[in-house]
Amino acid sequence: MNGMPELSHLREALDRVAGKPVLVVGDCMLDHYLFGDVGRISPEAPVPVVRVRTERHTAGGAGNVARNLAALGASPRLVSVIGDDDGGRMLAAILAQDDINAFLLTDPGRPTTIKTRIIAQNQQVARVDRESDAPLTPGARHGLIETVCRMAREVSVIVISDYAKGVIGPECMTALRHTLDGLDPRPLVLVDPKPANAACYAGVDLMTPNRKETGEMSGIHGNSRTEVLKAGLALFRTCKCRHLCVTLGPDGIALFRSPSEVTHIPTFAKRVYDVTGAGDSVVAALACGLAAGLDLLDACVLSNYCAGIAVSQVGAVAVSRDMLAQALQNAASPTLETWL
Repeated sequence: MNGMPELSHLREALDRVAGKPVLVVGDCMLDHYLFGDVGRISPEAPVPVVRVRTERHTAGGAGNVARNLAALGASPRLVSVIGDDDGGRMLAAILAQDDINAFLLTDPGRPTTIKTRIIAQNQQVARVDRESDAPLTPGARHGLIETVCRMAREVSVIVISDYAKGVIGPECMTALRHTLDGLDPRPLVLVDPKPANAACYAGVDLMTPNRKETGEMSGIHGNSRTEVLKAGLALFRTCKCRHLCVTLGPDGIALFRSPSEVTHIPTFAKRVYDVTGAGDSVVAALACGLAAGLDLLDACVLSNYCAGIAVSQVGAVAVSRDMLAQALQNAASPTLETWL
């Protein structure tokens, strides 16, 4: 069964999201971009020589989710952990410049995660990671849990942005569940997951894995409709989430409102330059849509348009409310398909 939803109410939802508080918890990192040109191959090794023209630092990971939320008009509250180092201080300063309300706990036993991407002719040439995925020290973990549980009482939507760098773990998720069980109304919990922490997500309202993560968590790999459906059903059994949104790259999104109710939403990307941060854009737009009162299907349609804008630009970008509203204004209604 196919359907073509109207888009006007999605634009109206962007107006309603203004100032809505959304809590973001997860691994925050410093994204470092070197932009340049390749004119020759190195005489020292068969690798391109990139002549750097410009350089940029932005907040990545959970910080990029917060940036996207702010750009869409919401009021993000970010809780994360940084190291006692120059990278952490730069990250805190960048978040402050972006007017992100950030609660950054310092763990002197770990470095701030820094990802350096070298980009030439609009293509990523290499990436250099400086990071640790070791568990947080007891003091940092206690401070994180205390802050998260306190702030969870003040929002209607919580985004768990998990990059498996040590911030999200069983203790944090268990404490959050216990806090939410006593709240009425109970905030919605959205998780952008990592397979290493799949066992932590039991009972969350929505998971948003990409195709690769879905395969790793379910043990079912493949690109066909049948394989995506089987993998999704397996995640319902193992992760016990209420809903599931599998992002399929150029093939759009498969939304599992339940194990027996699956809708395919086609991609809206006109061109793809860089998928960096696309998952952050998806979960941020989903959170905004749900905070504005959209149902899950409409929120997914909104997020798919947002992802289409994100991948059309180089590097992780914060898609603005005006950019998304303009895309919705010019777009045709998508054809949705029920997958059986």
